[in-house]
Amino acid sequence: MDTKNNISPFGPEQDMLYMELALAQAQKAFDANEVPVGAVVVDESGEVIGQSYNQVECLSTQRAHAEMLALEQASTQLGDWRLDDYWVYVTLEPCSMCMHYMKLSRVKGIVFGADSPLFGYRLDKNIPISVYKRDTVRVVPGVGAEKSVNLLKQFFHKKRACSDKRNRKGETTLTRSQAGA
Repeated sequence: MDTKNNISPFGPEQDMLYMELALAQAQKAFDANEVPVGAVVVDESGEVIGQSYNQVECLSTQRAHAEMLALEQASTQLGDWRLDDYWVYVTLEPCSMCMHYMKLSRVKGIVFGADSPLFGYRLDKNIPISVYKRDTVRVVPGVGAEKSVNLLKQFFHKKRACSDKRNRKGETTLTRSQAGA
């Protein structure tokens, strides 16, 4: 992974436009009660050829991360699993599984928004720098990070509020049962 050259071939303004598309996908995940992560795959000319959002709960599979679904869509459209010279824009730092998948798909680079302190690939010291000889996956972190973080915070705040309501409701029922006993 090349983090020294933290720039995509499209430049910062275009990176933000692609990240906005990924954020729109993340909003779809949010609306579907999924962790709000979105991803888009862009070819060397700047055309979006794949896009998706987290669908882990909906599809009941841990492989339904936004990046993986967007890459599968791009591969299907191309008729080839090799995505040389393609870039992935994702709203959250990829996990180890997704990072390996992107490397095996031979993407040129990854641009992500928010850091993932719990599950991000940078926590996994077992990821080799080189998966295959010509490995030069470039990584551009922090693009649109504030918007990505805000959407994630909003989602988990909503989740906690729902959980708190369920817990309070259960406590109230328990208290009433105990009072009547």
